Amino acid sequence: MNWRNRVIATLAGGWLFSSGLAYPAEVQSTPPNTSGASVLDWNAHAAQLIVGPGGAAKAPALGLVDLAIVHTAIYDAVNAIEGFPFRTYAVTANVPGPASGDAAVAAAGRGTLVALYPDRSADIEAWYAASLAAVPDGEEETNGVAVGEQTAAAILALRASDGRNAGTPIVEPTPGPGVWERTPPALAAPLAPWVRFVTPWNLKLPSQFRPQPPPTHSSRKYRKDYEETRDFGGASGGLATEEQQNIGRFWGDQPMLQWNRAWRGIALARGLSGMDTARFFAMLSTATSDSLIACWDAKYEYLFWRPVTAIRAGGGDPRLTGDPSWSSLVTTPNHPEYPGAHGCLSGAATSTLESFFGTDWVRFTIDSNAAGVATPVRSYSKFSQAIEEVIDARVFGGMHYRSSSETGARMGRQVAKRAAKAFRPAPAGDDRDDDQE
Repeated sequence: MNWRNRVIATLAGGWLFSSGLAYPAEVQSTPPNTSGASVLDWNAHAAQLIVGPGGAAKAPALGLVDLAIVHTAIYDAVNAIEGFPFRTYAVTANVPGPASGDAAVAAAGRGTLVALYPDRSADIEAWYAASLAAVPDGEEETNGVAVGEQTAAAILALRASDGRNAGTPIVEPTPGPGVWERTPPALAAPLAPWVRFVTPWNLKLPSQFRPQPPPTHSSRKYRKDYEETRDFGGASGGLATEEQQNIGRFWGDQPMLQWNRAWRGIALARGLSGMDTARFFAMLSTATSDSLIACWDAKYEYLFWRPVTAIRAGGGDPRLTGDPSWSSLVTTPNHPEYPGAHGCLSGAATSTLESFFGTDWVRFTIDSNAAGVATPVRSYSKFSQAIEEVIDARVFGGMHYRSSSETGARMGRQVAKRAAKAFRPAPAGDDRDDDQE
């Protein structure tokens, strides 16, 4: 059985087409009453509050849990108001009468964020007031607020003991060939090792997709990976072209902010309805959150060393050549190397996008605020191009070996399939759990 206690609404037949996406609807004659703009606004507020400048500056693996709390509450609220065209995530909200979806979005966003960040309540209340000012006063607004408050409370209760705030450190391993140790320049403590025990959103366990161990030092794959990162990922004197270095720097931006900006741009460009937008962000936030929970499980299981440590030490194999002065082009993050976290996150993101739209071939752009980027906006013809570039970027940035990011991307794709199942159309007269199908 899935760890969630999910209640699924039973719908009448029929299909409603919105923004090019087909889903069953209970009453086709009732027009959607939620705007995509309201969901986009609260996504921007949440992302800024969690990891933006002046915000909580949470690590992506923790910040994405908070983001998914916000978006699953919004999704369950909008899904209820729109007649349950999709499977409920955690709770079937009671809709007391005609209700404004935009008011529900605002109430769900406010309710979750005030609980998560009470010290920022003044900002959150200002956003809430501005959101409700755009909704006509009356019964629909009141009912919409009631629905949003229900789903916010339910999701917060669901995640109350999920382990995200455990803060448990680890006993750092004794340094040696292949073993992770603190990396320069900051030599910071290992980042949030307890994430590996956080309750996932759509997975049975954090270890559900744990990969095989990283390549051994004597393997041909390891030697190839090592030499590629050493030669192309250094801060100076390597073989990387200016464009390769630009790619490495480009994806060195704060990944949660960078991807959320791209998601908002895609949603706007595709003209998604309110229901579509709520589902879009619920799928993406839970998939990427699960991808990093799973990634952290493997990282702290294997505790594999970073290129900067390996290259300065000679690689752990007499057939390899080291460089005691080598540094990565992009600062190495303070957590173990295998698997690559950006591969996990971006693999989940791009696979979820492909699943949501039913095609890989969607044109979109991503921008970067990373320092030293020569081309701050990059364009893609399909989603898979982005994950391929991320894999390259982690080599050109010097933080990872290629096979580690490839492994992370595979994990991300596996996680994305679970998110697609969790948020699929609600079947009429069928309340079977996902794991029993």
